[in-house]
Amino acid sequence: MNERIIELTDISPKDFFGAQNSTIEQLKRYFPKIKIVARGSKLKIYGEAGVLDEFEIRFERLIKYFNKYNKLDENSIEQILTSNGNEEKSVAAKFAKDVLVHGVNGKLIKPQTENQRKMVALMSKNDMLFAVGPAGTGKTYTAVALAVRALKEKEVRKIILTRPAVESGENLGFLPGDLKEKLDPYMQPLYDALRDMIPHEKLESHIEKGVIQIAPLAFMRGRTLDNAFVILDEAQNTTHNQMKMFLTRMGKSAKFIITGDPGQIDLPRKQISGLKESLLALKDINGIAQVYLDDKDIVRHKLVKEIIAAYKTIETE
Repeated sequence: MNERIIELTDISPKDFFGAQNSTIEQLKRYFPKIKIVARGSKLKIYGEAGVLDEFEIRFERLIKYFNKYNKLDENSIEQILTSNGNEEKSVAAKFAKDVLVHGVNGKLIKPQTENQRKMVALMSKNDMLFAVGPAGTGKTYTAVALAVRALKEKEVRKIILTRPAVESGENLGFLPGDLKEKLDPYMQPLYDALRDMIPHEKLESHIEKGVIQIAPLAFMRGRTLDNAFVILDEAQNTTHNQMKMFLTRMGKSAKFIITGDPGQIDLPRKQISGLKESLLALKDINGIAQVYLDDKDIVRHKLVKEIIAAYKTIETE
C-alpha cells in the first residue's frame, strides 16, 4: 500500500475540512478504496498508486476552488469530484459576472454603484486611477477588491497599501507603543477591507511573506514598485513632495490607485494638498484616469449621506 502526504499551505484546515471534517467524510465516500487521515494541516492518504494520483488531481481542484471562492460546500465538492475538469464553469455559473472577489465565507464583493463600476472599468484600461469622493462612497474598498482580484489572478505579484500618517486632531507622538503600534490605527481601514476578502491565515501568511505590504507613505521613498498593485489611500493628506515621490515609484507591470476626499484635508493650514495638485497636473495624460464619486455612491448607513449633505450646507455659508 502506498502512502502520500498532502499539506495545506496558507489555508485554515478548519475552514477547508469543514465542521466535523465534513469535507474529509465526503472525500471518503467518493474514494472508498483510499484511507484518508487528517492531522492539522496535513492529509495522509493510503492506497493504490493510480487511485492516489486521481485523488490528488481532484484534491488540487478543491484547493484551487477554495482559494478563489474562500468556501467549500457539499454541492461544490460534489461537482468538483465528479466533473471532467470543467467544474469552474458549472460551479461558478451562479455567480454574477461583476463579482470582483469571493470574500470570506463566500461573501460576494462587487461594485455597488455606477461610479464604483466606473472605477472597475477605468482600471481595466489604465495603469493609474484617481478615485475621489466623500466618505462612505466605497473608494478604498473597491480599490482593495481590485487589488485582491489582480493578485488572485496573478496579474501582479504583490499588493502594497499605503497612507500618509497625518493626525486628525491627535498627536501621533503621544500614542503608546512602538512605531508599528503607533501606525497601525492609520492602516486599520485597509486591514478591515482585506479581512473581508482574504481568510485570516492566508492574509497573515501574505503579510508575513511580503506579498501584501501595508505601510505609511514615508516608507515608500527610494523604492521601485514593480509587478505590484499599489493603493495610496487618504491622498488628500499628502504634500506636493509626498505625492510626487509616490507617483514616481511606479515600476514595470504596476497598477496604481489613488483615493482621497478633498473635503477632509488634515494638513496644516496654507499647506496645499498633493491630491488637488496632481488631479490638475495629470488630467490629460494617457493611461491615467480620474473618477469622481459623490453622495449617490455612499454605501454606509443612510444617515451618512444626510450628515455629509448637512455639513456641505454649513461649510458653504
